[in-house]
Amino acid sequence: MMDFHDIQVWQKAYDLTLKVYKATESFPKHEIYGLTSQLRRAAMSIPCNIAEGCVKNSDAEFARFLDIAIGSASEVECQLLLACDLKYLENPKYEQLNNAIVEIKRMLTSFIKTLRKSNC
Repeated sequence: MMDFHDIQVWQKAYDLTLKVYKATESFPKHEIYGLTSQLRRAAMSIPCNIAEGCVKNSDAEFARFLDIAIGSASEVECQLLLACDLKYLENPKYEQLNNAIVEIKRMLTSFIKTLRKSNC
């Protein structure tokens, strides 16, 4: 069983989650149950699914949880764009967060491929 704290993509996803929480503090109050909540939950889902996958009994099961994490990462990517277009995020902050999510998605894709190759 792997310790999720040692997985680099988990570390990056956790860091992104903290940054998303900070960035959404300034969102309009009327978004608290809308975009703010949705963006935070989607961001939090990424490291949580990586952590949960670590305790599964097989690489195939782990890869399934990473698939869920990459889906959440795509949600975050879309929601960040919406937040930027609505002017809730300034462009430099959007770029920083978007670059992080793109990197996380690349890392997850690579990790999934590695796990699936080991099952062949």
